[in-house]
Amino acid sequence: MEPTKPFRREEEDLDLLSINNEGAILFLHNDDYHTFDYVIECLVNICGHNPQQAEQCAWIVHTTGKCDVKHGLRAQLLDMYEKLKRKGLVVTLD
Repeated sequence: MEPTKPFRREEEDLDLLSINNEGAILFLHNDDYHTFDYVIECLVNICGHNPQQAEQCAWIVHTTGKCDVKHGLRAQLLDMYEKLKRKGLVVTLD
């Protein structure tokens, strides 16, 4: 019988990054100023989302108030955070 390899999910990897203080999550928050099309355009151009993914994030933000739009290393997300802020969007980096 062959030994089984441990299966690691992406969420577990992200949890380990957070524990090591290396990982972060970029959140987009709802506002009353920007259109869906504008938000979708920003997510596509800045975060590298495909149009369908960006639209889903926009709907989640609209219905729940916020959405995690990107996971990764803090240093990598900081540039996206700053660009989204300059576009006038409400974002946080946790």
